[in-house]
Amino acid sequence: MMQLHDIVNCDFVVSRLQDKEGNIIIPNSQTVIHLGDKLYTVLSQTVEERFKSVIGPELEMDWESNPGPVVSRRILITKPEYNGVTLGSLKLRHGYSLNATRVNRAGIDLLASPDLRLQMGDRLTVVGQLEDIKRLAEKLGNSVKRLNEPNMFTLFAGIFLGIIVGSIPIAFPGISVPMKLGMAGGPLVVAILLSRFGYKLKLVTYTSSAASLLMREIGICLFLASVGIAAGADFASTVFNNTGMWWVIWGFMITFIPLIIVGSIARGVYKINVLTIMGMFGGSMTDPPALAFANNSTGNDAPAVAYSTVYPLTMFLRIVAAQVLVLALAS
Repeated sequence: MMQLHDIVNCDFVVSRLQDKEGNIIIPNSQTVIHLGDKLYTVLSQTVEERFKSVIGPELEMDWESNPGPVVSRRILITKPEYNGVTLGSLKLRHGYSLNATRVNRAGIDLLASPDLRLQMGDRLTVVGQLEDIKRLAEKLGNSVKRLNEPNMFTLFAGIFLGIIVGSIPIAFPGISVPMKLGMAGGPLVVAILLSRFGYKLKLVTYTSSAASLLMREIGICLFLASVGIAAGADFASTVFNNTGMWWVIWGFMITFIPLIIVGSIARGVYKINVLTIMGMFGGSMTDPPALAFANNSTGNDAPAVAYSTVYPLTMFLRIVAAQVLVLALAS
């Protein structure tokens, strides 16, 4: 099985194997596969065709209905001591005779690679005998009740640090006014850093879905309310005239044309998921209402992940580009 990874040259997990006699086993790195064996494999969609071209065609088979001692279960990680621990350090194969196939985080399935760091609230899918799965579940917690309370300290610490980071002026040569990430960029950058490195400070960044949705909706409502109050007084007199009409037309072209070009390339050439493209659009425009629309339309957090990936760079480039244009036109 170890040689199979070198031959296919991609990341995948074989959770179960059925031999010619119909026996289902949990393979390990030393398992030898033969012609006619059936593999239950978890891998990225982008490498699916490469895997099938080497191994063989895809089969329609209901593994769950097949009687036998091997079952698949999801375990919820609820003990803080496993926050930030790599999946490989759990030694699932040697200590529990289990195979981990995927990790579900915030509605997104991640491939269960050994170097993947676990977080509170992750749902780990494992395959093996029921007794071994129960032993692992007791070790990792698997208690929904422990996740009912949000971690308010980490939440407000992130907001506080984000405001400080967003207020720090960053000077660049040739630009007269120092750049600031602001109230939006600062908290977002700090949140990304806490999510990645918070476990080193013993900070649990998990927030329950209800609390996350509540804060998200309140934030969007406050943002739209502040924009409406600031722009509403002179909206009609500014827009409904000849100059305002051209502002609307040019604004539409500047927004619409780049999105159509980039979206077509992302989908047609790079085959990026549509949900990811929606979040990327929202992040490229630094537009929280666009993110709210994408989240409500899709029902998962894929747009939010793409949004948070694109947003910091776009915020930085937008501020720098505006000041560069002012200096270029002034000279």
